[in-house]
Amino acid sequence: MCGIIGYLGSQEAMPILLDGLKRLEYRGYDSAGLAVLGENGLKIRRSLGKLKELEKLVAQEPVFGSVGIGHTRWATHGRPSEANAHPHQVGEIAVVHNGIIENYLELKEKLLKEGHRFASETDTEIVSHLVVRHMRRGAEYLEAVRLTLQEIKGSYALVIVNANQPRMLVAARKESPLILGLGEGETFLASDIPAILPYTRRVIFLEDGDVVVVGAARRHPGDHLHRTVLDEHLAGQVCQSQAKALRARLRPNPKDRQRSLRSSYG
Repeated sequence: MCGIIGYLGSQEAMPILLDGLKRLEYRGYDSAGLAVLGENGLKIRRSLGKLKELEKLVAQEPVFGSVGIGHTRWATHGRPSEANAHPHQVGEIAVVHNGIIENYLELKEKLLKEGHRFASETDTEIVSHLVVRHMRRGAEYLEAVRLTLQEIKGSYALVIVNANQPRMLVAARKESPLILGLGEGETFLASDIPAILPYTRRVIFLEDGDVVVVGAARRHPGDHLHRTVLDEHLAGQVCQSQAKALRARLRPNPKDRQRSLRSSYG
């Protein structure tokens, strides 16, 4: 099993990501990595082996910023290596992923014919390439994510960061666990509750087909957290303390089985 952690808030993301990954070590892994988005752009650090190797790396080459994603990988597609460790970045897009993309070879062959070049042997890198491909063809970022999810087959828990969207994380779940944690002026994503227990006890268990957009304006820490939930089943799972900050609406297209949760500070 792999482990995912995501953070968006006002604190430095790197220590939170490392702590979350430590709490997910029980899931087993052969490599680890993180991506942090800050004033100096999107920075990725990855290492083969135990988490202590990643800790050594970021001690030598620290990354700063209050938005980030982290991952511990257990090799499925591709051997254990630094190149195959997550996150996988293509252009401005970086992705962490749990699960198996069953049609990745078919998609990879198509992308290779279009001129894409791959840096890893993983199925996960396909996601980054597809999102970038759709944006280059004119799609807005979130539309590019939606189109990508329509193309991939299999199971996934995905968290995506865009270097050009510095206060946003996008996550999606299909058959692989993913939870959303609600903090005071900060939001967490994780594969399992232990990763975020030191920071919040308020969680939403995402269901199959859920797509989550977490965003924040630059406000002072502690500003009231307002949320809009676009699906009633998600609204029902949020703690009562957040109930007044929620508005439930149905998506305009009833045939679209993906559900979105948008959150903002202010």
